[in-house]
Order: sequence, then C-alpha cells, then structure tokens
Amino acid sequence: MSDYIQELNEGQRAAVLYNDGPSLVIAGAGSGKTRVLTYKIAYLIREKKYDARNILALTFTNKAAKEIIERVNRDIGYPWSYYIWMGTFHSIFSRILRREANILGFTRNYTIYDTTDSRSLIHSIIKELGLNDKQYKPSTVLSRISNAKNYLNTPADYAKNKEAYESDCLAKMPAIRDIYARYWERCRQAGAMDFDDLLVYTYILFRDYPEILARYQDQFRYILVDEYQDTNKVQYLLANLLAQKHQNICVVGDADQSIYGWRGATIKNILNFNEHFKRATIVKLEENYRSTDTI
Repeated sequence: MSDYIQELNEGQRAAVLYNDGPSLVIAGAGSGKTRVLTYKIAYLIREKKYDARNILALTFTNKAAKEIIERVNRDIGYPWSYYIWMGTFHSIFSRILRREANILGFTRNYTIYDTTDSRSLIHSIIKELGLNDKQYKPSTVLSRISNAKNYLNTPADYAKNKEAYESDCLAKMPAIRDIYARYWERCRQAGAMDFDDLLVYTYILFRDYPEILARYQDQFRYILVDEYQDTNKVQYLLANLLAQKHQNICVVGDADQSIYGWRGATIKNILNFNEHFKRATIVKLEENYRSTDTI
C-alpha cells in the first residue's frame, strides 16, 4: 500500500480506496474531508491510472477548489491541476457552455451578469412596466427569479405555477412573472447569462441534446462532489446526469452542516443518495481532528 494511503485513518482509507461505483462519504467538521478528496484524486491518477481529464470535481467555492489542487500538487507531487476539471459548479458549467453556447443561441463570448448587472436590468424593466420600485424592490424580485431558476422553473413554467403566483400576490408583487419573462428575454437579446443561468442552460443543453450529454458522460469517468448537502435541484440533476453512464460518483457532505437552504439547497439530496444510486456504499468519517479529546 502506498505511503500516503497509510497516513489515513480507517474511515478515510475506506473512502479513498472504494472506487467501484457510487459512494457517499459522511464527513463532519474536522474529520479530514479535504484530505480524503485530495488523496482520492491522487489515488485515481496514480493507482487506478485515470487520465486527469476524466476526473470532474465540483466544489462550492473557488477557495475550496484551489486548496484541493494545491494539496494534490504539494502532498502527492502530481502537477495535474491544469488537466483536472476542478472548480465550482458555476465555473465548470460556464466552461462547458463556452464550448456549446452556439447550440443554445448564444455566442461563445457571452457576457456573465453579476448581481449588480441583474438588479440594474430588473430595475429598468420595473420602470418599463410602470410598476412601483418601492413595491417591487429589484433585490427581492431578483431573489424570487433566482429561486425559480434553482428549481428549474423557466418563465413559461413560472407563469403556469399557481403556487408561485399566489405567493407573489401575497407579497403584493403579482407581476413578477411578467418581469421574469422580460428579464429572461432581455438577457438573451444582450447575449448574457446571470449566475443561475449557467446551471439552467447547461441543464437545458443536456436535456435537449442527448448526444452532447453522452459526450460529457464519456469524458467524466469519475465525479466528485464536495459539500453535497448544499446542492439544490439543478446542481443535483446535473451531477446525476453526468454520472449515469459510469456510475462512478463520490459525494462528500454532512446533513448537519447545510447552510444554503435560502438558495434552494435541500438536504434530501444527501439523505436520499442511496435511493438515487442503488449500489451506493456509505462511509463515515468519525474521527475529529479539530477538537481535543477533552472539552
């Protein structure tokens, strides 16, 4: 057994060495989650002979992605950071969309709107529709549109959603569906996507063009997802779609650490993982390295 594998405790070693199907790693705070992800990537490349280009690792922050790559390079000695598809959901799927944008009616150099850009456009639309911007605060409207996108509700879906309309009426904002429709169209006319669109349009791409989905399924032979408890509907669907062919997906998380419920994250994704992947192996990291034995 390689020296770096022997450094791991029993739970960490089990998580790193199991690579014959889907796995869920329950990792509480301080249990060595980052070490497991780092060593697992190294093990896949060094021992299992994976091409680094065939590994997809999805995180929630650029900081987390950078830390994992730095550890791979420092601790294991592999200069693979350029080749591994490692990054946040948004950065990875933006990279895919840059390649495939023309199929969806965008150019490859489409603009990505940040929150300020989106709020400014929504403010303009509110004025165009003759609505009161005190009643329809751009930040609140954007939040509702973002939530709709996280649940994969396009403007057409949203317009037909009775519960969403009733909720908007209770909030004294019944015209949100009209704002959403115009916002969607204006973004397309400008050749722009906001951050939520990066995931929504990738899902549409995979849904409507199965030959493109198949190409990326072939490429990504192994998929790792960090902080799985914080995935929302569209993130969960994208990861699962890509994993369908090889079934080699390892998700790491802890239901007790979910912090993104406000943006549509659901702990059901981690709690029901073994229902989504019937052959899933579950590994628990139960040793805590951040606390002393006596508290």
